[in-house]
Amino acid sequence: MKLKAGVVLHYLFLDNAYCLMSIKNAKILVEYFKMLDVHNKSSLNDIQFYHFLHYTTDLSDKDIMLIFDMLDWNASGETGFEEFYMLVCILLANQNNVEKQFISRHSRPVFELIDMDGGHTISPAEFQASGFLFNLKGHALNQIFYDFDVSGDENLSYKEFKMFAMACIDKQEQTKREKKKKEREKHIEEPGRTSSEQR
Repeated sequence: MKLKAGVVLHYLFLDNAYCLMSIKNAKILVEYFKMLDVHNKSSLNDIQFYHFLHYTTDLSDKDIMLIFDMLDWNASGETGFEEFYMLVCILLANQNNVEKQFISRHSRPVFELIDMDGGHTISPAEFQASGFLFNLKGHALNQIFYDFDVSGDENLSYKEFKMFAMACIDKQEQTKREKKKKEREKHIEEPGRTSSEQR
């Protein structure tokens, strides 16, 4: 999940320590939300929400509507500023590669967001469906999900989720580092030439 070039959200930042916006950035976001709220209802309906994410991110239509449903936990058909603020913080965390810090600092709201059925646990299906929010891909999820299912019920409690999310992000970061290392090594040795030819 990435922000498109040139959107106003590129000019907003999260505090490194707490993964929250400064007061100045939050005020800018409030004004931005008011501009999107063309009906002056202090909320965004599904169409407004869809167009906001469609023009600011690379998310698919399906993922946008899934996020809307996740944020619209009371099924009112609208999301307010509080949910909008959380979504923008997640977008900025992804943009700045601080997903791990964000989940660590805000693990309870993230857990509640991913717990789509409200059962106070997260199933593999729920995490697979929403992993894109934190740039978590299938391999990293599947590889270690059951390692953290201490109870063995194929669901993660809040404590299990927190440990799982941290390990999952660590695993993904390790995979990225290994991939970059291989690319550097590949770049050093020119393709199609043996080491004796390079001398």
